[in-house]
Amino acid sequence: MLEDEPRRYLESLSPGTALEHAELYHASPRDPVWEYVLSPEIAFLSLEATAKPLVLVGHSHVALRFGAEQLALALCEEGTQIDLARERWLLNPGSVGQPRDGDPRAAWLMLDLDTQRAVYHRADYPIEKTQAEIRAAGLPEALAVRLESGV
Repeated sequence: MLEDEPRRYLESLSPGTALEHAELYHASPRDPVWEYVLSPEIAFLSLEATAKPLVLVGHSHVALRFGAEQLALALCEEGTQIDLARERWLLNPGSVGQPRDGDPRAAWLMLDLDTQRAVYHRADYPIEKTQAEIRAAGLPEALAVRLESGV
């Protein structure tokens, strides 16, 4: 569905990178393309494989957090606030499209590295319009249906 220029740009990106204060991965530090971080064990191993105070992951489309000291994996609802200075964190902002955590709204995470805060957010969007576009593009029906419940 992508035109050539956006496709080339996306293909040029790495599935993982390290910045000054954070490491970012499409999936996980152990397997930047395919591993889902959905258990405390995988989250712990992912933090062990990194050095930065903040690790951001995706792929699972589930908004969650894992703290290096509490060793607990938790879903993050809208408004969940994280004190980034308190401990090392692994965070998944969720998904703008195809969420898998039971909330059909688009999920995003606001990071403020100056104040060391992260806040989880949700945004409504026209699900019915998106479903129609999925169907018009000839994509699998399951991708359209699951938008209603965010699973």
